[in-house]
Amino acid sequence: MTVTSEELHLKLKHFFGFEAFKGNQEGIIQSLLAGNDVFVLMPTGGGKSLCYQLPALFLEGTAIVISPLIALMKNQVDAIRGFTNGDESIAHFLNSSLNKAQIKEVKDDLVSGRTKLLYVAPESLTKEENVAFLKQLKISFYAIDEAHCISEWGHDFRPEYRRIRQIVEEIGRAPIIALTATATPKVQSDIQKNLGMPDAEVFKSSFNRPNLYYEIRDKSNPKRDIIRYIKENPGKSGIIYCLSRRKVEEIAELLNINGIKALPYHAGMDSATRSRNQDAFLMEEVDVIVATIAFGMGIDKPDVRFVIHYDIPKSLEGYYQETGRAGRDGQEGQCIAFYSYKDIQKLEKFMQGKPVSEQEIGRQLLGETRAYAESNQCRRLFLLNYFGEEFKQDNCGACDNCLHPKKKFDGKEEMALVLELIDSLKENFRPEHLANILLGETNSVVKSYNHHRHPLFGAGKDRTVRFWMAVIRQGILLQLLDKDIERYGLVRITEKGREFLADPHTLMLTEDREFVEGEDDYEEDAAVAAIKHAASCSGTGDDALLAMLKDLRKAESRRLNLPAWVLFGDPSLQDMTILYPTTIEELVRCQGVGEGKARKFGRPFVELIARYVEENEIVRPDDLVVRSAPTKTSARLMIIQGIDRKLPFEDIAEARDMTLDELLDNV
Repeated sequence: MTVTSEELHLKLKHFFGFEAFKGNQEGIIQSLLAGNDVFVLMPTGGGKSLCYQLPALFLEGTAIVISPLIALMKNQVDAIRGFTNGDESIAHFLNSSLNKAQIKEVKDDLVSGRTKLLYVAPESLTKEENVAFLKQLKISFYAIDEAHCISEWGHDFRPEYRRIRQIVEEIGRAPIIALTATATPKVQSDIQKNLGMPDAEVFKSSFNRPNLYYEIRDKSNPKRDIIRYIKENPGKSGIIYCLSRRKVEEIAELLNINGIKALPYHAGMDSATRSRNQDAFLMEEVDVIVATIAFGMGIDKPDVRFVIHYDIPKSLEGYYQETGRAGRDGQEGQCIAFYSYKDIQKLEKFMQGKPVSEQEIGRQLLGETRAYAESNQCRRLFLLNYFGEEFKQDNCGACDNCLHPKKKFDGKEEMALVLELIDSLKENFRPEHLANILLGETNSVVKSYNHHRHPLFGAGKDRTVRFWMAVIRQGILLQLLDKDIERYGLVRITEKGREFLADPHTLMLTEDREFVEGEDDYEEDAAVAAIKHAASCSGTGDDALLAMLKDLRKAESRRLNLPAWVLFGDPSLQDMTILYPTTIEELVRCQGVGEGKARKFGRPFVELIARYVEENEIVRPDDLVVRSAPTKTSARLMIIQGIDRKLPFEDIAEARDMTLDELLDNV
């Protein structure tokens, strides 16, 4: 199907209220509309769902969206119905939560052709009666969300996901779009191979989330630190992740005792309680949800302001996805993780008894997490490098290591020693083994290879294992070394590394941070840095009106029994505090507000704004145009505010009753 860019933008504005696509969205949609298989790697908050929701509205038939959690399906269906002015037949989900009458209603809408999106879990998709029913329908395409679940190398592998290709072939082949927020090159390859889409058009967005602040804290007194942090950020939504169900219950109870509204969420609770607690979080009845990773993919709330890991996670993929729940609306997001080596030992014990290959994968993934936690390198650089993306800045300005850099030293000799050792061993060993040789450790593995007789055995015995591991990791970040994921993390020398070995030069490195049991000034400084980062991410506008709009949104969400963000996201409310829309037509100009959403939810909001404007004698941006002669300074201020909100120049000019040339003259 051929659709012009203009047609796509009209639908985007009409249904979703956005003026422009983000990143690769338009290219992805055009490729899917053209009938191609598509692989999408897009970080959380990048707008993955739009990539299949919008084309589904264009194409004949029903798009099958395979999604892992019931709660996520319900949120997505609520959202798309909100965008389409409350048309309940436009999207449905089919899972075990529905009774017979509801299932009949869903199937009737599907057969009639009114339903454009059907969300199913892989378990539901494989049921014989569902397969037989879906064979009767015209399928426009299949969308596989959270596609990393397909790969054994993914952080949340699910065996039932590996049956999807077989079921798709049975129902009837149609284009496939696979989407994930977390996939290393190995995971991507595994997904495409399993789904039988090796020639899919691949779209990779940057993993960089500049609005997120990353921080690792010593796990010396985490409960006190968490309570203090939340009390310093009143009214903000947040998620706290714990490894065990018992710890989830304990932390949730502790927060409530200390006057913080919090609820637990874990797989040991019955589904009704889990749903009730999640809904309370979405409806802003509580500020904090304390959860195991069972909550990881079940939340679609754009205004989560902080994600705290009480326990360090098992993999960087899991960590990245969980931290990605913060700041999905592009505004501030604080990502704080507490770390102690005891957590690593605990996770290693969990692996005992599993198949050897699974243990090998698990240890490698855990090793990367430990390296990230202990590193003094830029955390953003570390994360992007892990996902195969280059980060060219020296200082990201939004992580603890960049805001509080550690002392550096010239590591020319140390790096040359590491490279010489790897070269002599024909690139067949992992970082831990290399570090043990340099330290002169005579363990069983070293002896089994006769490496206790190697000329470089003990050459770095005056250092620590942490030091040599840090040198190797920084060698990887500097692209002197590379890890072979296919061979469980064996280290090899790159071409750049061989050039360095041939002609060593000054190389500034940092030693890894030593984690201590007691407190130090670092945590206090980092807390201040987090607050500063939050301030730098916040928008401009009328704070008093914003508070009133948020209260109204909460009341309306309860009345309508919908999550608050389905009505209007935080960026939309921010725009309302700048543009002061008092009619539905004016409300549509706000970011993220389409005509359907404005007419369905907007009336009480514009009425509140109108009262506020009158009572406080506010001079609105449009009022400045209507009145005889606003000062050039006032007009310029309104233009600058519009630019700050990333509104198109044409819309700003129209609102000011100017030509485009006149607007540019005022900037």
